[in-house]
Amino acid sequence: MSATPALEARRLNRHFAALHVTRDVNLELAPGARHALIGPNGAGKTTLVNLLSGALRPDDGEVLLEGRDITRLSQAGRVKEGLVRTFQINQLFLGLPAIDNVMLAVAERCRVANRPFPSRRLRESLASEAITYLDRLGLTGHALTPVRELPYGRQRLVEIAIALSLEPRVLLLDEPAAGVPSAESHLILDQIAALPEEMAILIIEHDMDVVFRFARTITVLVSGGVLREGAPDAIAADPEVRAVYLGEARHG
Repeated sequence: MSATPALEARRLNRHFAALHVTRDVNLELAPGARHALIGPNGAGKTTLVNLLSGALRPDDGEVLLEGRDITRLSQAGRVKEGLVRTFQINQLFLGLPAIDNVMLAVAERCRVANRPFPSRRLRESLASEAITYLDRLGLTGHALTPVRELPYGRQRLVEIAIALSLEPRVLLLDEPAAGVPSAESHLILDQIAALPEEMAILIIEHDMDVVFRFARTITVLVSGGVLREGAPDAIAADPEVRAVYLGEARHG
């Protein structure tokens, strides 16, 4: 395994006016990481993901992708370099079938999205590739179903299929189980757990059952700064983590 982190944040800081929302955050994802980011509401988790993905620029600090400084790179530029994220609220075209949603992403990655009249061969190629990603997430039988007609858990899987179609080496999942009924949340976790081992994954999630089943490393964010980082058992047993977050999350 390479010693170079797949993704690294070095002393990231971000202010919104007088509010200091990200405080000297250091974070490393090894190649193939299964890493979770947790913390109470307002801890700055989504802001940190926005800084990592390029949706926001830090006031101070650096973001490195496989050792390369990408701090000034745009969000689209980071996607092209292999850093892809999903969103807490899905960004799907609800009126289109699942396969069309994924085909649009594949076309964008292949730089053919702006062709006004794609050939039949190109359309078939895009559809074939889209099906492979839907199949990976157990969605082949729903390929022609308009997204709005899918259960919400499967809508979230379509979003993950779109992310995979962009061929990430690092995948940031912002609350993939948010809004998903508990009876369906296992669908999300099972499919995330089956993603390629070489892909580094950072998951931001409130559902502690999902976190502790998925993660090999957990970072606890409080008031914009890292409180603790460690293996799940150590995090679960840490009295300060339990005091400020974990006990509340499990029992609240």
